[in-house]
Amino acid sequence: MRMMMLAAGAALATGPALADLVKVDDQQRFVQLVNGKTLTRPFVKLNVKPDGKIEGRGARWDVEGTWSWKDGYFCRDLFWGGDALGYNCQEVQATADGRIKFTSDRGAGDSAMFRLR
Repeated sequence: MRMMMLAAGAALATGPALADLVKVDDQQRFVQLVNGKTLTRPFVKLNVKPDGKIEGRGARWDVEGTWSWKDGYFCRDLFWGGDALGYNCQEVQATADGRIKFTSDRGAGDSAMFRLR
């Protein structure tokens, strides 16, 4: 029994670790990450397009807006179900395993993690 517990513990310890988040501070790198992909999280699917448009759905409502890259940050002006969410510049971080994190207020605010699919 003790040997089985030790083996199970060793398997957990050597399993895949969560990939580290790395800051994306270059527009070209950002576009490479999101181009042709859908950003997903529960009840949300977004497409951030290289031409500066954002389209998708959040819960039951359409999401649309525009984005630009300024001083190393993703700056977006977003509408959700017709309501303005406003302009905000966000820090972007990504992982090698296909996740991307946006943190509002240039990295000082709330954050949201998405899968790139």
